Amino acid sequence: MEATKKPGFATRAIHDGQAPDQSTGAVNVPIYLTSTYQQEEIGKNKGHEYARLTNPTRDALEESLCSLEGGTSAHVFGSGMAAITALCTMMKSGDHVVCSDNVYGGTGRLFDKVLTNYGLTFTYVDTSVAENVAAAITPATKLVHIETPTNPMMSLTDIGAVARICHAKGVELSVDNTFLSPYLQQPIALGADIVMHSTTKFLNGHSDGLGGVLICTKPEHAETFRFVQKCTGGILSPFESYLLLRGVKTLAVRMKQHDANGRVVADFLKGHAKVQQVFYPGLVEHPQHELAKRQQHGFGSMISMELGSLEKANKFAKALRLGLLAESLGGVETLICHPATMTHAAVGAEGRARLRITDGLMRVSVGIEDVEDIVADLGQALDKI
Repeated sequence: MEATKKPGFATRAIHDGQAPDQSTGAVNVPIYLTSTYQQEEIGKNKGHEYARLTNPTRDALEESLCSLEGGTSAHVFGSGMAAITALCTMMKSGDHVVCSDNVYGGTGRLFDKVLTNYGLTFTYVDTSVAENVAAAITPATKLVHIETPTNPMMSLTDIGAVARICHAKGVELSVDNTFLSPYLQQPIALGADIVMHSTTKFLNGHSDGLGGVLICTKPEHAETFRFVQKCTGGILSPFESYLLLRGVKTLAVRMKQHDANGRVVADFLKGHAKVQQVFYPGLVEHPQHELAKRQQHGFGSMISMELGSLEKANKFAKALRLGLLAESLGGVETLICHPATMTHAAVGAEGRARLRITDGLMRVSVGIEDVEDIVADLGQALDKI
């Protein structure tokens, strides 16, 4: 008998975890705004005891995200940074982590300014060279954590190659998949043990809710992160869980348009006289273009560009009409960020210089507006330099 074919991504995004409500037939998962649940008798309940432990809206979201990344369990938290913090609870004093050197500035700040106080140690390497990861692993290493593409320099790591190195040495691999979403990249299928997202970004897609998630592949992960949710309480609220469920339903169509627009904008920026350099894996000039084609299902809409100085960057930013100068990314609207003073301010001048994050670097999260309007706005702002 022929095996049943697994539904496609868009179908799963709309239906997995989001079945109509059995009691009313409502096609959207209800927002269960409750802090506690009536129990039928002592020691007997309907699957829920207290909202910090479980909530039906949050449960539905975790089922949905688990399906999209191909994991065995998913665990949502109040922000991306809360998810990263929960990830590190797998370790104890004396354990060591290898991390991509060009990660979101808040990740490095958490590691170096908070978690080192509890006896964890961290080594940062350029993970685009897999051999660097192998050289950095020590007997104390318990985790390798990578971003690919990196924020904001758009450098890629070969997930499969690093996974093989990690597993040969008994180390787990976590991948921050925020920049591409599960629609454009599937780290678990490539060998990752854990996938992390700031759900605030593409998964939500509408710039109206914070969140984070860890998608796992082992029973011990599920046990650890459910216990962390219970003990620390850094959970996602029912309302923001609902917002994410709403966003996920349109993830496939949004990411198609983000990807299409990103390619057009990158080509435009590459040819503009005021842009000194463009960082985008979709360009054939990108040193890891072939890896992007092999590892990803598209190139996405995250682009960085070098304008030459803080003065030029500010002139460009002030001249924007459609694009919004703002932190964050992944919304339906085009968002433009100045990493040196926003996402990577905490890295410090020396750290930014090492990572080539200059005062003239701007990061563009290309939205899903009509691409002609995006290009026109970027063009007129660049012309003001």
